[in-house]
Amino acid sequence: MATSPLASSARQYSRGRLLQVLGVWFGIAVAIGNAIAAGIVRTPGEIAESLPNAWLFIGVWVAGGLYALFGASSMAELGAAIPRSGGQYNFSRRALGDYAGFIVGWSDWLSTCGTAAVAIVIGEYSGHLFPVLTGHVKLIATAIVLSFGILQWRGVRWGSGAQLLTAAMKTAALLILVVTCFILGAHARAAAPTATAALPPVPAGWPLAVALVLGLQAVVFTVDGWDGVIYFGEEVREPGRDIPRAIFGSVFSVMGIYLLLNLVALFVLPMNEIAGNHFVLGTIADRVFGRFGDPTIRTIMIISMLSNINSNLLFSSRTLHAMSCDGLFFRRVARVNTGGTPALSLLLSTIVSVFFVLGSFERVIAMLSFFFVANYTLTYTSLFVLREREPQANRPYRAWGYPWTTGIALAASVLFLIGSIATDRENAPWALAILILSYPVYRLMKFAGRRESPPT
Repeated sequence: MATSPLASSARQYSRGRLLQVLGVWFGIAVAIGNAIAAGIVRTPGEIAESLPNAWLFIGVWVAGGLYALFGASSMAELGAAIPRSGGQYNFSRRALGDYAGFIVGWSDWLSTCGTAAVAIVIGEYSGHLFPVLTGHVKLIATAIVLSFGILQWRGVRWGSGAQLLTAAMKTAALLILVVTCFILGAHARAAAPTATAALPPVPAGWPLAVALVLGLQAVVFTVDGWDGVIYFGEEVREPGRDIPRAIFGSVFSVMGIYLLLNLVALFVLPMNEIAGNHFVLGTIADRVFGRFGDPTIRTIMIISMLSNINSNLLFSSRTLHAMSCDGLFFRRVARVNTGGTPALSLLLSTIVSVFFVLGSFERVIAMLSFFFVANYTLTYTSLFVLREREPQANRPYRAWGYPWTTGIALAASVLFLIGSIATDRENAPWALAILILSYPVYRLMKFAGRRESPPT
């Protein structure tokens, strides 16, 4: 396949170069690592509280999977046509210009670095499992982030190896949990005392519509990350073939695991024990494994979040590297070491991730979540723009069902964006203020990029 001009520009400003050594299994592993994390314990209880009906409960997860599937078709076309590392930033910049790319890139980079804060949960769970570690939560969390930063510094093969290992361990642990719960769950449910908590009534009319939208929004936020392979377009051996395969494999893997976990929840627990429960998996494990339930689920969650931290450091370093290559950050940060790691970008991403771990950044993360759906909106818009503007461009994969599947994904993204503004009046205005203030920062970065000579 011909090399994209954008991919060529990335190498132009790099001392080393990104290595084409990644394949389909890495793409799926990095998606599983990113998408399946702390949300698996909290989101089911939140959805069941507003939709206390088994069919509605499972229905929103299926609908969220269909949204991801429609989006996957469009994302696969863009990823195969623009095989450049850095994520959705590349698509928005190519189609909509530097400023749109800047907004997507910076919000994506900051929110990805912020995700490292899940290391705090690892520190807390470690204290439960090993009392000697109690009281050292932030020290443990910082050590974990720094360890993955050092590992990835050695080269992309080290980072990808860690991702393949942790994702395989996570998937195996969750599947063993699912199978065991289906085997032992019926007996555990029959032996459990009858729940006395009243089940919230199923809403009707407009309140039902609102509950469905909010439930679907929660699912979409929870499964985000299925497109992880697009952060490594230049590093995939055969991007025209492997990027679409990895994206579709990721969607089916992530949604399959989530659906199985939620079906297990319905199989083992009555709905009134799921509704409002912020640790559903823990309750399931306690019911099935007894006194071994708590350490079992905490161990699985530690593995899950280790995979998440590694994947997000991989993502954030690629996003900042791509922006530096394009002059939207200091060009020297585009340097790549001999192991294929954008070293300065990784260093800055690791430092910012540690700040998120040590600080209290809940408001920042909440504001950046506003940009989460906005980035998807810009991405699906980019496909329409590029199909119109560049009809003859090389497209190794073309989105099936276009323009309908892309249009549905775009319309859903717009609705979710409106829902975010309407339901989060505390953080959405701050996010809009950040959007307005981003323009002078963008101009400053452009100015700095023009003045700085490319690294030699």
